[in-house]
Amino acid sequence: MTGETDAQLVARVRRGERAAAEALAQRWLRACRAVALAVTRDEADADDVCQDAFVSAIQRIDDCRNPERFGAWLLQIARNRGHDHLRARARPVLSLEGMEIESGEASPQRLAERGDERTRLLAALGELPQERREVLLLHDLEGWTHREIAERMGLPPGTVRSHLHHARRKMRTLLPELEEGEE
Repeated sequence: MTGETDAQLVARVRRGERAAAEALAQRWLRACRAVALAVTRDEADADDVCQDAFVSAIQRIDDCRNPERFGAWLLQIARNRGHDHLRARARPVLSLEGMEIESGEASPQRLAERGDERTRLLAALGELPQERREVLLLHDLEGWTHREIAERMGLPPGTVRSHLHHARRKMRTLLPELEEGEE
């Protein structure tokens, strides 16, 4: 991954450099997907929303007023696109469509168990308020620090820690087989 800042990459994208857009994608697509998943609670929808948000951000790159905060801007676009997607679909948000399972990976029984686990996990995530889902996914799935989440979501670090604590506690209540994690 490039050592350039987001602002430097945005400047290059504005000059039409495709490699800079690819570098921003490498840097931000996982976080974008995590935010989209927090909103849509569906993996296939999250992929669509994330791709749509990134394409929109690149097309509207001149609208990014603070290039050094490209990530926060992209994540807000993803949140908005996710909400738009849910309104347009007006259907239950939990779906297993789009779940990919590699053949030969495990026994049919284990694959069925994984599907059940995935269904339960997505349902439990759906019980969390969106902001807490985002914090949980960005921290525990993507490995972001409290400070990074706070900066990108525009929240105080203490609020991020509180959201993470409450999200984990709720998940342990909903899925008691989860091991105790770091608080």
